[in-house]
Amino acid sequence: SNPFEVKVNRQKFDILGRKTKNDVGLPGVSRSKAIKKRNQTLLKEYKEREKTNVFRDKRFGEYNTKITPEEKMIRRFALERQQNYGKKNIYNLNEDEELTHYGQSLAEIEKLNDIVDSDSDTEERGTLSAELTAAHFGGGGGLLRKKIPSEQQDEEEEKPKSRKELIEEMIAKSKQEKQERQTRRESALELTEKLDKDWKEIQTLIARKTPKSERKDKEVEKPKPDEYDMIVRELGFEMKAKPSERLKTEEELAKEEQARLQKLEADRLRRMHGIDEQANKKRPNHMSADDLADGFILDKDDRRLLSYKDGKINIESEEEKEVEEGEEKEEEEGEEDNENEEESEEESASEDEEADAADGHSDLESDVESEEEAAGTKAEKKHKANENESQNVEKLDPKREAAKSELPYTFAAPESYETFKSLFAGRTIEQQLIILERIQKCNHPSLAVGNKAKLEKLFGFLLEYIGELATLDLPELRTIDKLVLPLYNLCQMFPEAASDSIKFILRDAAHELEEVIEVKGRATFPGLDTLIYLKIVSLLFPTSDFWHPVVTPAFMYMSQLLTKCRIATLQDVIKGLFICCLFLEYVSLSRRFVPELINFLLGVLHISLPKNQAQGYTVVHPFTPVGKNLELLLVCDKEDLESWEKQNVPLSIVTRLKETSRTETNHIRLSCLALCFDLIKKCAALYESLPSFHEIMHPVRILLTKHVPVNEYPEKMQEWYHSALKELENKVKHYTPLICEKKKPVPLKQYTPKIVKVLEFGRKQAGSKKEQERKQLIQRHKRELKGAIREIRKDNQFLARMQLSEIMERDSARKRKVKELLGSLATQEGEWKAMKRKKWQS
Repeated sequence: SNPFEVKVNRQKFDILGRKTKNDVGLPGVSRSKAIKKRNQTLLKEYKEREKTNVFRDKRFGEYNTKITPEEKMIRRFALERQQNYGKKNIYNLNEDEELTHYGQSLAEIEKLNDIVDSDSDTEERGTLSAELTAAHFGGGGGLLRKKIPSEQQDEEEEKPKSRKELIEEMIAKSKQEKQERQTRRESALELTEKLDKDWKEIQTLIARKTPKSERKDKEVEKPKPDEYDMIVRELGFEMKAKPSERLKTEEELAKEEQARLQKLEADRLRRMHGIDEQANKKRPNHMSADDLADGFILDKDDRRLLSYKDGKINIESEEEKEVEEGEEKEEEEGEEDNENEEESEEESASEDEEADAADGHSDLESDVESEEEAAGTKAEKKHKANENESQNVEKLDPKREAAKSELPYTFAAPESYETFKSLFAGRTIEQQLIILERIQKCNHPSLAVGNKAKLEKLFGFLLEYIGELATLDLPELRTIDKLVLPLYNLCQMFPEAASDSIKFILRDAAHELEEVIEVKGRATFPGLDTLIYLKIVSLLFPTSDFWHPVVTPAFMYMSQLLTKCRIATLQDVIKGLFICCLFLEYVSLSRRFVPELINFLLGVLHISLPKNQAQGYTVVHPFTPVGKNLELLLVCDKEDLESWEKQNVPLSIVTRLKETSRTETNHIRLSCLALCFDLIKKCAALYESLPSFHEIMHPVRILLTKHVPVNEYPEKMQEWYHSALKELENKVKHYTPLICEKKKPVPLKQYTPKIVKVLEFGRKQAGSKKEQERKQLIQRHKRELKGAIREIRKDNQFLARMQLSEIMERDSARKRKVKELLGSLATQEGEWKAMKRKKWQS
C-alpha cells in the first residue's frame, strides 16, 4: 500500500486504557499503536523488574517492641537457615545439622574418647610424677640434675650415679608405687566384703515381723488392680501359639492305614500258625563258671528309650518290635542249629565230667557203671525236651484258635456279589461294618490304579445286599440302618457311580410299574426293598434342589405310587403313609407343594369312615367313593378302642401283618389314623404360606369337622384330632383376591402448554427490562472476557519475544568474544613461532 494514502488520526494527549474513536484506521496503524503501548508499559516494567532505589531494613522484629529478644533471636536464626537452605540442598537427604555445645561437636563428644583403658590407673589418672616428666619430656638431663638433700649431698658428690642406675631406680619406684596401689585396692575390697557380712547379720536383728492385724490393714489399704492391668497380666500368662505339624494328605493317611493293617494281619497269621514270639527269640548260650567273657563284643546298642503308655512304662518301643519281628524269621534256622550244637556240647561236657569222676574215684565206680549213667542222663534229657515241646503246643493251641476266629485285617475288594456275600456270611453287624471299613482302607483309590473301580462296584454290592435284607421274611431293619453309614461314605467318595446305581434301580422300578399298569390296568405298591431305597435317596442326596438327577426321578416315582397303586389291604395303607412321610421329608426345606400327598391323606380319612357318608368332598383315585375296599381303617370294637395306646407303626409289620390277631390289627388301624392326623398337622404348618392354602385344605377341613366320629375315639386319639383341626383353622389368609373396580379411574390433570408467538425468526425476542439488562450484562461480560484473554495472550507473546531477543544478544556477544580470544591466541602463537624460528636461525 502507498504510505501517502494511510490516514493517521492522532490525539493531543495519550491516555492509557482509554478507547477513542480516532483510532479507526488501517490494521497496520492499530498494530503499531499496540506495540508502542507495550513498549511504554510492559517493556519498561520488564527491564526494571530487579531494580530498587529504596533501602529497607529487613531485620526481623527490629522495631517490634512486643517481641522479646529471645524470640527475635530464635526467629532470625530460623530465617537465616531458610535462606541458606536453597535449591542445592533440596535432594540432599544424608546431611544433618551438626549440633554443638560450647563450640564442640556433640557427635565427637558422644564418641567417648576419654575412656579409661585400665582399672589400675583409675585413682591417679592424669597425674604424672615430676621425675617421670623430667625423664621423658626434659631430654634426660633432669635425672642427672636431680635435687639431692643437703645431708647426703657431700657423699653423693663423691660417687655420682650413672644414667643406667638412675633409670633402674625410677623403674623400681614405679613398680613399688603400683604394688602399693594394688594392696590398697585389695584392702578396700576386703573391708567392703566384711562390711556387707556385718550388715546382713545386723539386718536380721533389725527386721521385725508385722502382726497379722497390721498386715490385714495394709492389705485392705492396697488398691485393687485395674481391669486393664488384669487383662495385661492374663495376656502375659496366656499360652503362646506353637507351630503345629503339617497336616497329612489323604494319600499319606491311606498309606499309613494300609501299612498298619498289613502289620496286624502278619501278626495274626503268625499267631494262627503257632509261631511263638518268645520261643523264636535267641536263647542264651551255656556259659561255664570259669568263662571270663574275654570274647564279649558289643554288636549293637541294646539300650532302650524310656517311654510311658497309659500311665505305665512301655519297655519295648514299636520300632524295636518291628526290628525283632524282622530278625526272628532270619534267625529261626540259625537258632535250631545252635540248639543242636548246645545239646551236643552239653552231652560231651557231661561225659567228660563223669570220666573225670571215674578217674578220681576208681575204687568206688567202674567204667560200665559210668557208661550206663551217661546213657540214662541222655534219655532223661530227651524226655524232658519232648515234655517241654508238648507243653508249648498246648499253650499255643488257644492262641491259634483265637487267631483263627479273629477277623483278618486286610481284605481284597470283592469282584462279584457272591464273594461279597461270602465275606458277610455268619458275621455280626459289628463285624460286617469292620469288614467294610477295612476293605475301603486297604483298597483306597490313592493306593492303586484300579481301586476306584473296585470300590464303585462295592457300592452296588452293598445296595443289593441291603435290598436282600429287606426282602427277608423278617427284614433286618436295624442292620440296614447301620449299613447306611458306609453307604454314605462311599457315595461321598464316588457320587457319579452312586447316582448311576440308584438311578438304575429307580428306572427298573418305574418300568416295572408301567408294564404292570399296561397289562392289568392297575398296580400294587412295591416291596419293602424299594421303599427303603427311596428312604436312602433322601439320606444320600440333597432333596431341596429344584432339579436333581436322582431325587427328581424318585419324586416322580413316589407321586405315581400314590396315584396309580390300588389301596386294597391294610399293608397298602401303611406303605402309602410311609411314602407320605418321605414326601414331607423331601419337601421340608423347599416347601414344594405335593397335591398327591393331600389327596392321599384325604383318602385315608375317607376309608376310616362308615359307608355312604361321602358328602361335601370328592375322593380322587386310587380311592373310590363306593366299593368293597372301604372301611379299611374303621374300628367298631369298643374294647379295642379303649385298650389302644399310641405307638409308632413299624415298617417291618408289613411282612407279618397276616399273623397278627384281630385286636392287634385294630390297634394298627388306629395308629395309622393317628399318623394321618399328625401328617395333616405337618402339612398345614408347611403350606400355610401358600395363597390357595384354604382352598386346598377345604375338603380335609369339611371331612374332619362334619364326618369324623371324634367322640367314639380314645382320648389320645381325640387330642391328635383336635391339634390337627386347630392347626387348620388358626391359619390366617395371607392374600386378598383380585377384584375389578366398579368405578373408572380418575384421569390425571393435564397442564396446557404456554404458547409464545414468534414474530421474527433468527433474532432474540424482547422480554422485560430486567431480562434485557441481564442479557446485555452477560453479552458484555463475554466480550470483555474474550478481549482480556486476547490481550493477555498478546502480552505473553511480546514478553517472549523480548526474552528471546535478549538471549540472542547474549549469544552473539559471547560468540564475538570467543572469536576475539581465538584470534588473539592465534596471533600470539604466530609471534611465538616466529621468535622461535629466529632463535634457531641465529
